[in-house]
Amino acid sequence: MMKYSEAAKLSAKDIKEKVAVLKTEMFNAKFSKHTVGVEKSHTKRALKKDIARLLTALNSKKN
Repeated sequence: MMKYSEAAKLSAKDIKEKVAVLKTEMFNAKFSKHTVGVEKSHTKRALKKDIARLLTALNSKKN
């Protein structure tokens, strides 16, 4: 889990790369939940929150 203060220290390019990776992980978590079943059901929620933190940090850098 990433804190906002950690996300704010990253550059815009790094944030975009990290968001892309987390979105891929979230897709895989959703896919595996419906096919196999997930051992850790909280991962999807944690990934969504991390993506939101990164996008918030990215938007604050733009302004």
